Amino acid sequence: MHFELALSSVLVLLVACNGDNPVSSASDGTGVTTVTATESTTSTTQGAAPTTSGVVTDTGTSTGGADTIPPVCPEGAIVCEGDTKKVCDGMGGFSEQTPCDDVCVDGLGCLLCNPGQGVCDGDVAHVCNDAGDGYVDTYCDEVQGVTCDPDLGHCVGACAPANLGTSYIGCDYYPTVTTTRVGLMYHFAVVVSNTTDQGAHVTITRGATTVTEDDVPSESVKVITLPWVSELRDVADSGLVPDGAYRVRSTQPITLYQYSPLEYVIDDEYSMANDASLLVPVNVWSGDYWVAIRNTMGGWNPGGYAVVASQDGTQVTVTPSATGKIVNPGGGIAADGTGVVMLDEGDVLQVLSGHGGGEPSMPDIADLTGTHVTADKPIQVIAAHHCTYIPFDVEACDHLEESMLPYESLAREYLVTTPFVKPLGQEPFIKPRMVRVIATEAGTTISYEPPQDGAPTTLANPGDYFELAATDKDFMITASAKVVVSEYMQGQQAGGMTGDPAMTIAVPLKQYRTDYLFHAPVNYESSFVNVTAPVSASITLDGVPLPAPTPIGATGYGVIRAQLSNAGDGTHALTGDQKFGIQVYGYGQYTSYWYPGGADLKFIPNIPE
Repeated sequence: MHFELALSSVLVLLVACNGDNPVSSASDGTGVTTVTATESTTSTTQGAAPTTSGVVTDTGTSTGGADTIPPVCPEGAIVCEGDTKKVCDGMGGFSEQTPCDDVCVDGLGCLLCNPGQGVCDGDVAHVCNDAGDGYVDTYCDEVQGVTCDPDLGHCVGACAPANLGTSYIGCDYYPTVTTTRVGLMYHFAVVVSNTTDQGAHVTITRGATTVTEDDVPSESVKVITLPWVSELRDVADSGLVPDGAYRVRSTQPITLYQYSPLEYVIDDEYSMANDASLLVPVNVWSGDYWVAIRNTMGGWNPGGYAVVASQDGTQVTVTPSATGKIVNPGGGIAADGTGVVMLDEGDVLQVLSGHGGGEPSMPDIADLTGTHVTADKPIQVIAAHHCTYIPFDVEACDHLEESMLPYESLAREYLVTTPFVKPLGQEPFIKPRMVRVIATEAGTTISYEPPQDGAPTTLANPGDYFELAATDKDFMITASAKVVVSEYMQGQQAGGMTGDPAMTIAVPLKQYRTDYLFHAPVNYESSFVNVTAPVSASITLDGVPLPAPTPIGATGYGVIRAQLSNAGDGTHALTGDQKFGIQVYGYGQYTSYWYPGGADLKFIPNIPE
């Protein structure tokens, strides 16, 4: 039966992005729809084939096959026809048509290149960036088991950048000796923890020299001792040491710790100056750090920080805090703590505080805490102290060191918990420690849960800090902007008659994880882990369930303090059904160590919760 299209019919305009030719459709109310291209006035009959290019007849019974009417192209939508960009006008035509000089990408338009598309240039992956306006060259490092796949144009392998997350687990690290008074009979060492189900081959270099190579079996730990770097070790002046850092590369993702030194006693002689640090892998370095350390002690024991570059031609700029303007100059850093220094790959700039004129019976005003270190390429910053008392008038002194978290990984909320202390042959007990909070923005306000009587609540300027000199409380710190939070053990004469000063960096709640593989040295008298987790969390340590967390105020979180066994190789695993944080610490006679056992290192925007 043939139906004529009358003027009184209801006209339904269906616009499709069909070349330059919009199409129109009309229905006479019988369920038969006739679709005609604008270039043609030809009518069609039900079931008939198209009679003109671009003309389709829809019988109303289509199930999405070849005869389905294309959807309307929304106004402003960008489509590509070859290398021509077209902008839909929402009525079946185009408001703009622009030939592209390079490529046209649907939804984006004219670009230099197609985002994510890459080609191999030998062992370099030449990949279009996310904006499509340039290329990123990535070296596919065979030492890390990474190659460039010519079919993909990308680096491939377990340690390829695309396969590494943003956490403390990585394949490329720079262990760095820092100023310390410890004797040469003790060893600087790195501890490699292989987190995978595959064996890892580890290569350690310094500059162009291969220092050693080793294999670390799956799910195991290996301790590797390394020579001290004398230009960094027992020094009081700032300086730049070319190729001063070691470089550790692995063919599988690993966790890396450094110990300065590894041992606390050899042949009944005590080092009396130990600490350890969890190292941050290169793939999560940034160019923005805030330093947390301690005052010069006694006029001759400086505190400071070491900056390491992973790329040649890295420009480092140092802006001192109010207390950081007294520096033993050197390496391009002036006596007022300012400087702009160029570093090449593996170079170390160590900046050390001067003597601010304080008496031995008073804290020295020279303190590089709050110093802002920035660079035009990613860097590592490790804070360190030659040897210090905590508090300033309580024996004995000990070495401090800790990797600083990049600014991008800092946040506004932290939980801090008091460590156990365990005198030899006695039960562990809680001993007060010191807490410092450092601002990254002016006018930062601080609150606590549970409330801490007399605790400061404001920081006026970037780089300003305050400290709670001795607190045995567990609490949450909430700030109005990103802050750095550091904690310090007190000297053994402050109570317990064991341990000595050690330093750790608090991990933001937003960087908590559900699993950790970490190391605690077995040659110390005792080691512990503090777990901060939601009170409803179930946590296991080495496969054994831990007790429920003890609540911390009204935070919804609690703390578990667990002693670690000295049996085995010091490898421990923690898993939970919710995200949690950990701090690892231990004691020997006259010494101690403390560090975060792991963390995610995601980018956290600096905005209110």
